[in-house]
Order: sequence, then structure tokens, then C-alpha cells
Amino acid sequence: MKYWKKLPHRSLQTRIEMALKENVDFENDISLGYPASKLDNKVFYSDASFLKDAPTLKTYVANPNHIGCHTFGDSESAFKGTQEIEREVLRVMAVDFFKMEDEQFDGYIAPGGTEANIQALWVFRNYFTNHFNAKASEIVILASEDTHYSIPKGSNLLNIDLMSAPVQFESREIDAVALESIVKKAIADGKKYFIVIANMATTMFGSVDDPDVYTNLLDSLGVQYKLHIDGAYGGFVYPFSNLKSSINFSNPKISSITIDAHKMLQAPYGTGVYLSRKGLIENVITKEAEYVEGMDLTLCGSRSGANAIAVYMILFTYGPYGWYEKISVLLMRTNWFCKQLDQLSIPYFRNEYMNIVTLYSSHVPHEIAVKFDLVPEQHNDKNKWYKVVIMDHVEIDSLLQLINALKELD
Repeated sequence: MKYWKKLPHRSLQTRIEMALKENVDFENDISLGYPASKLDNKVFYSDASFLKDAPTLKTYVANPNHIGCHTFGDSESAFKGTQEIEREVLRVMAVDFFKMEDEQFDGYIAPGGTEANIQALWVFRNYFTNHFNAKASEIVILASEDTHYSIPKGSNLLNIDLMSAPVQFESREIDAVALESIVKKAIADGKKYFIVIANMATTMFGSVDDPDVYTNLLDSLGVQYKLHIDGAYGGFVYPFSNLKSSINFSNPKISSITIDAHKMLQAPYGTGVYLSRKGLIENVITKEAEYVEGMDLTLCGSRSGANAIAVYMILFTYGPYGWYEKISVLLMRTNWFCKQLDQLSIPYFRNEYMNIVTLYSSHVPHEIAVKFDLVPEQHNDKNKWYKVVIMDHVEIDSLLQLINALKELD
């Protein structure tokens, strides 16, 4: 690890306090032009004693606006202190997580993985438009049927077609034969530019797509494409559980990656991450945002700098070895759970590097699913799967209660 290390709480606190001093201080500075302030003091007490030892909460009260993209060009100088911390966080994820070369990335802390995925679609659509004079009707999104709903949402918003590749029911692997047929039909129908989404752990199954299934086919057909990795769920697990993984920026065909910090990292909800190679994000610069220093290259515009501070606190509190240990414990619990299911002959899907286990609904009565708050694939009578996610709060004692309930069915 080049940038990621474990730091004591006092060092983290001092770093954030210094960053806040570099930001505009709405309480004490003369700052007349910003349509913002610190959080309302009648509700959020900036002098509360506990804030002294709670740097993330202190940042929420200070209310820095991280509008724009701080890895590209200029940014609002009023919030330069906490913007630098956001850059540090992005550097750790781009370089240490996903093997990007130093300073060869752009990105930002987004308000969730949904936006980060749509940001990727937006960037690629504009890339094809700007560089190839592509028409919207010539661009198509290609993803598996297990892909997150943010992708069809982005398809609708951007008015570009989406084609879904079927997956094998038991393995959740992309059906390569069906994929080839779909792509060839798309080309015959006039599609020339492909935006490809590969999953690093789908939300329902934790299944991981092989990006080569897409790129080998598209390369053989000689078409233009860009590849995005949706690691919203798996981005904080898979790189540490599968150390041989090549689903990262060491693969030159991968252009961007999404991660969600509000899932496995347990940051506050509304904390996603968009990372891309240099030379892409400028395709979505909003030149009309002239009052924003550096203008804007993000879908959301204004966003809370406190979310970046939360990610910084978590990453540097654990450090790489602490995080490896945490993921190892979760995988140990997942392995234990799968062994119990095997003994009961209950079929399930599970990627060996992930902490999601998805059970066949035919072996889980509805009342048990409701009791243990299992998540169905579909909220109707056609549902075929129930999901168990082994998060930090899901200990073996809790899993054992589910196993015992299933045993009673025999």
C-alpha cells in the first residue's frame, strides 16, 4: 500500500481540524457571497462539547460544500482544506485499491452508487458524441440481467438504449452465446458504440462478472466501447478477498469504477465514489456553471464535504491490515453459514470471495423470510431467491437462529 495506513485518532482529528481552518468559517469570517452557511445553530449546536472529539460531526456542522471535481482543474477555494482530504481518499482507492498509476485518475465522492453509475454512463455517452460525432441512437448500454437498477434508470435519463445479457440461473455467469447474439443484432440494428457495465458483486447475488466475456467479444467484432465496473457493493470486499483479481485499473480496458462507501465501509448513507481514468470526466463539464470556480463536472453539483471526511476517518482508522482482518472475519462467518446450508441440503448461490448468500426461495418459507428480514429478489409470488448479507452486525449467533429455524422444517 502506497498511501493507505493506520493512523491514531489524535492524528486524524488534528488533520481534519487543520483542514477546517483552511475552509471558510461561516461563523467568524466575512463571507458575503455564498448561498450557504454552517448548519443552523438553533438546531445543531456548534459549541457542543462532544464535537471536540468527533471530527466527522464537527465537519457536518461546519457544512463544507464540495461542489465540482477536485482532481480536475480548479475548485472552490473556500473549501480547499477538506477538498484536499477528499483527494487523499480518492488517491487511496484509485492507487492502493484499484492499482491506478499516481495522478492518472479523476473522481469524486458522490451521493451514492446510483449517481456514480449514471455519471459513468453520462461521461461515456458524451465521450462518443464528442469524439466520434455519435448519435444517441447509435449508442447502446450493455449489461447483465443482474445489473443494478441504476443502469436502466440511467438509460432512461440519457435516452440511450439498454440491452441485457441473460445469466445462467445457478452460476449467475453471463451466457456468452446469448451475449454474442445480442451484440450482433445490435450492430445489425445500427449500434456502433457500446457502454459496457460489468459487476463487481451484484446487489442481489454478490456475483462477479468476468469483464473479458464482454471485451473479447467486442474486440473480435471491431466495435468501439468503454467499460465501467459497478463495484458499488463489492468494491470494499473483492479487492481484499481475491488478491489475484485483475478487475482494476491494471486492466487497460477498464475506464471507470463505482464504489459505495455507505455499504461495506459503513459510512453515512449518501456516500458513493466515482473513479475514472484521466481524459474522460471533462466530457461532462458544465460550462454554464460559470459562478462555480473550476465549473462543475458532476451530476449532483453541491455535495457535503462531510461525507469525504467520514470515508477518510474510516479508512485511516482501520488501515489496510485492519481492513483485511475485518473482511476476513465476515468471510469466515459466510463460510460457516454456507457449511450449515450444505448440511441441510439447501441450495444457494455464493461467490467464494463475497459475503452474500442467496438461497432458493423454494427452500425458505415466507414466514421465515419475514421473521429474519431476508430480502427477496422480487416482492411478488414469482420470487425465486432470498438474500442473506453477512454485514458487521450479523454474527454467527444470528445466523444460527436462521439455521435452526430451517432445521425445524425437516
